Amino acid sequence: MSKSKPMACEGYRLTRRTMLGGMGASLLGMHVGKLAALAGTAHPATAEHVILFWCGGGMSHIDTWDPKPGRPTAGEFNPIKTSADGVQISEIFPKLARQMHHCALIRSIAGQNGDHGRATYQLQTSYQQGSTLLIHPGLGSVVAHECDRIGDLPAYITINGNAPRAGYLGQRCEAYFVGRPGVPDPYLAFPEGIQKTRGNKRLEILAKMNRRTEQQFGAEKLRAGSTAVEEAVNLMRSPALKAFEFDDIPAETIARYGDTDFGRGALLARRLVENGVRFVQVNRGGYDTHTNNFPAMETHGEIMDPALASLVEDLAASGRLDKTLIIMLSEFGRTPNINKDAGRDHHAKVFSCFMAGGGVKGGQVVGSSDEDGYSPKDRPVKVPDLHASVCHALGIDPNKEVDTPLDRPMKLVDGGTPVQELFG
Repeated sequence: MSKSKPMACEGYRLTRRTMLGGMGASLLGMHVGKLAALAGTAHPATAEHVILFWCGGGMSHIDTWDPKPGRPTAGEFNPIKTSADGVQISEIFPKLARQMHHCALIRSIAGQNGDHGRATYQLQTSYQQGSTLLIHPGLGSVVAHECDRIGDLPAYITINGNAPRAGYLGQRCEAYFVGRPGVPDPYLAFPEGIQKTRGNKRLEILAKMNRRTEQQFGAEKLRAGSTAVEEAVNLMRSPALKAFEFDDIPAETIARYGDTDFGRGALLARRLVENGVRFVQVNRGGYDTHTNNFPAMETHGEIMDPALASLVEDLAASGRLDKTLIIMLSEFGRTPNINKDAGRDHHAKVFSCFMAGGGVKGGQVVGSSDEDGYSPKDRPVKVPDLHASVCHALGIDPNKEVDTPLDRPMKLVDGGTPVQELFG
């Protein structure tokens, strides 16, 4: 099999193996319409960018996207009406409720892992965590690998926390880390006292030393290090670096998103996709609410609500929401029953996610949980289906295989099928 190469997000591409299979099928009289099954369902890209909000710890589905009014599991929050007819969400999201006609919910995710580490691994890679040393790439790395880079900014950026590794996709698909959104990265400037001419001379010497070492030893890790340095230097010298700074943003805009790490992260994510970044991950932790779930979720709502609402509203107003897929995920939900410490425990059997833009039909709910939120009631959605849906929006074939350094073919997604209802 030929080595895989990055592609523009313009539709599925047939691999050589698939093409040969299709030619053979045609010669043998197979109906041409069946060829689509060999390559996944052909679908032109509806999205060019993705913003993933990762909620670490396991966010309560009942207290956010799947309220259960009048049931013993309902908890302390009431459901509120939204701009989407018949769709209710928790009262902790009053501003986002006015944007729900742009948004969709999946309320029937059927998880498999109640452990933080294993659940995080699967939610972010689509694969189950195994006992081997193989590291599957995160969703952002898959997008960076498959979609052409636009401009000088990295294709994949993570904000307020680490993202999963690129694994066998290599250094060029790793995430660029932003620790303080809106603040210039001190590592993308020469240290104080080092003038530009002197600093550039040092970089030239470093590049020569790296090339010499790579030629002598040929180690993959050495080449990856050189790639990281090269991309950092290119970014340091690019005018696009201004996208990371908030100097030109009115104070009222920052206040509207919320002058918090999460609010600034959402605002920065908007600026980054406006400047060509393919995949942005915004991280927030603190959802492992085994104790005092309700005051914790109220605080989360106060921070998340203005940021999400403003992001959706602004992207819709600028016309960019159509090409930007927004998704919010967590590793699992929380138990419908409330424990003795006024908390909710881990619950993987059913949970929810939020989506908007990028070809997703707004104002709808896909699937449901049972009346108390314990199990899927209808239309169960598996974790790999979420990844396949993101690929579908970007025009990426989720069944495409790439080769690991040991020439082991691996699919981009672990057997998922796009949730077609999302796309109307």
